Amino acid sequence: MLLFYSLALALVIILGAPYWLFRMATSGKYREGLGERLGFVPKRLISRFSGPIIWVHAVSVGELLAATRMIEDLKRTLPGWRIVVSTTTRTGQTLARERFGVENVFYFPLDFAFAVRAYVRRLKPRLLVLMETEFWPRLLFECNRSGVHVAVVNARISDRSWPRYLRLRFLWKRLLGSLRIVLAQSESDVDRLRTIGAANVRYGGNLKYDIHVADPAAVTQALAQRIVAGSKVLVCGSTLEGEETILLDAVPSDVLLILAPRHPERFDSVKRLLESCDKPWVQRTQWMNAQTPLSAPTIFLLDSIGELASIYSLATVAFVGGSLVSGGGHNPLEAAQFRVPVVMGPNYQNFRTIVDVLRAQDAIRIVQPTEIGNELNVLLSDELATKAIGERAHAVFSAEAGATARAVDALTEIVSERP
Repeated sequence: MLLFYSLALALVIILGAPYWLFRMATSGKYREGLGERLGFVPKRLISRFSGPIIWVHAVSVGELLAATRMIEDLKRTLPGWRIVVSTTTRTGQTLARERFGVENVFYFPLDFAFAVRAYVRRLKPRLLVLMETEFWPRLLFECNRSGVHVAVVNARISDRSWPRYLRLRFLWKRLLGSLRIVLAQSESDVDRLRTIGAANVRYGGNLKYDIHVADPAAVTQALAQRIVAGSKVLVCGSTLEGEETILLDAVPSDVLLILAPRHPERFDSVKRLLESCDKPWVQRTQWMNAQTPLSAPTIFLLDSIGELASIYSLATVAFVGGSLVSGGGHNPLEAAQFRVPVVMGPNYQNFRTIVDVLRAQDAIRIVQPTEIGNELNVLLSDELATKAIGERAHAVFSAEAGATARAVDALTEIVSERP
């Protein structure tokens, strides 16, 4: 099976080579980390540290944010261990290096034997922790062959992915049967993972309920000082292409809008969109040098990464993006932790369990693209109702916490076993 998988993966790369070569020539995004992805283990990872290693893989920013507290708690619980972190995306890589140090962070290798074996052999991890459902066949096989325990934390199978997993369950069973533990986000995920053959599955909860912003970003502190008192603030976070146009048409004129596109490569296109609108706007990278007072109807473009989470604390109302278009949505809990009421569009498949819990408590608003203007007007004009929604959202956030502690206990138990 792995031979056919590797051939298929190679074919995909070969057929897509012209596109990727073009992107590499025009964007540093695709050149960065190429050697690491091909199995060239960076020298910074091979330190004089002689203790045992845990390898944590988090695809991008969302998974990394969820994993951060778990990693920090593991470091406190296992002081003699080193934890290294891999990511797939450049944004995830940047944030991981900021949080855990460049010497402990690297790009995830392509799922070929030569690339995966290089890391398994050089790092010799005692445990590999995969965030969510990063089931890479070659990686799982090589870890099993080398005696590396594999744990999956915050595991889920989305509604969109479920039919594909189900059709190939006879293949997945062979790979997932060797997993040491799988901590699923919900009981529905437990059932789905067991159905496709995953071993040792149990409910763990969602680590994203445990994401707490301990220290506000520098820009958040600056904004808190310079936003004119009494201003209504709408934070639109993690927006995708097509959503900014809808939001600019929908936002009331008496609101200060903080706009945070999800992907850095879209910052320039969003700037061009703002240049064509009839409202004043500033961008974070320039404003931080002058820090002029801000009030409606100004638009503040957050052209940075890793700062959105604490900026939600400034919001009167928050819109969480990727939900007005077919993006699957993003995490509404980032705003809910600050008692901020959240509005999302109908496309929230990637966070269905969280949204369903919030909806059951009347702690979120789900609207169609054509209705978002009316909903924002209602929320921004009714302070008491808006505050009540935010309080209910925070209550859900607090009640569902605890997944990180369960994950740390389970992982510590695994590495404490005799080899």
